Order: sequence, then C-alpha cells, then structure tokens
Amino acid sequence: MTIARSLFQLGNEISPIIMVGGIAQNIPGQMLPIVAITEAANFTSGLLSGSFDLDLDQYLCHFEPLPGGTLVENSIGSYPFANQTVAANAIIAQPLHISLKMSCPVKGSSSYVTKFVTVSALKAALDVHNNSGGTYIVATPAFIYESLILKGLRDISGGDTRQVQTQWQWDFERPLLTLNQADQVLGNLMNKIDGGLPITTPSWSGAAVATGSTLAGATSINGASSLTGTASALLADL
Repeated sequence: MTIARSLFQLGNEISPIIMVGGIAQNIPGQMLPIVAITEAANFTSGLLSGSFDLDLDQYLCHFEPLPGGTLVENSIGSYPFANQTVAANAIIAQPLHISLKMSCPVKGSSSYVTKFVTVSALKAALDVHNNSGGTYIVATPAFIYESLILKGLRDISGGDTRQVQTQWQWDFERPLLTLNQADQVLGNLMNKIDGGLPITTPSWSGAAVATGSTLAGATSINGASSLTGTASALLADL
C-alpha cells in the first residue's frame, strides 16, 4: 500500500468527518476527527494485548458518500418582483446536503463487545457535540464541506448478511447562515451601540420597517387634552 493511497483512505474512508467546536472546543485547533472515537476501543484493546493492527482495511468503521449530495442548489423565485426582468433572473440559494454511509460490521480483531462500546460512545459524543453547538467538516473525494449540521444518523442495514445494524446513514446540511456570519453581523451592530454611533438603517422593527418611511404627526394629537377633560366631565355628571 502506497503512502498516497493510505492518506486518501484515511481522509475519505476511515475518518472523513471532523467535529469542530462543541466537544472539541478544548482541543488545540478545536477539531476532533471521528476516528478518535470509532477506533478508541480497538486501539485500547490492541495496546493491552500487544497486537494492535495498523491495517486500515481492518478498522471497524468505513465511510463512503451516498448519491444525492449537492454542490449547488438554487430555487427560482415564484413571488412578485419589481419587474419581469428581475423575476426572470432571480434565484434563491438553498442549503447544501451531503449524506455518508458508515459500514461497521464485526470483522478481523474486533468483536461485538467492541462494536457495542464504540457505537455507544459515538452516540454519547454526538449528543454532547450537537447540544453544545458544534459543527462538522465532511471530506469527500470531490469536495470538502464545512460548517455542517448533523440532521440524522439512522440504520439502513439490509438483509445481505446475518449481522444486523451494520450500515448507518449520516445526513448533513449546510445552512445558509453560519454561526460565524451571524456573530459578525451582531458584532457590527453591538459595536455601533457601544460607540454611540447612529444606526440609520432600521434593522429590527417599527413603522419605518413596516411602511418604508416614518409616520409624520404620529407623536402628537391636537385636542387630546380637551377630549380627555370632556370625557372626565361626562363621567362626573353620571
């Protein structure tokens, strides 16, 4: 096996998923490759027995991209636009999707106990990572997806072998607005507020946002005090 093939297999088949932030926030670089979890049990048992195998083909989990992943996905605007020319050329960007298949049959030096420990540890790590706002990087032979969110991990095993729960599908989505972009926009607004700078463009709510212009004369109503006094006098007479 050549070094180039080993690197390709390691990056695209053995460990194409990298956790960013979340569970990896205390790791230098804030990145944790998935192989650190999927091979933790095998590595530990191999060190204890003194027979750890470095053959990548014997690793428990192997990944491959599923058909249907998107590189560009747009939809055509179907609501009214300013003019027909704009409407005819308007496209709306949609989130990108990529799915991976993880194969983890028991083979080689692994055992059913090792598989149970590995999948259980993987599930616990994913729960912590997702709940703490972590994202994912997925490497495929054609493209590297960044800032992904894990939408689902489900069993897709067939009946071709007598083993069960050997095939798992990972579904990822890249949102249109990432956390870094949201932090940048919010940071610019807060910097203006802290610096006492005027915000000339309405960005939250109000009459200017709803109507496109401020409402003249909305702050004062002529005769409001006399109307109040008249109403009070009428109530006193009753």
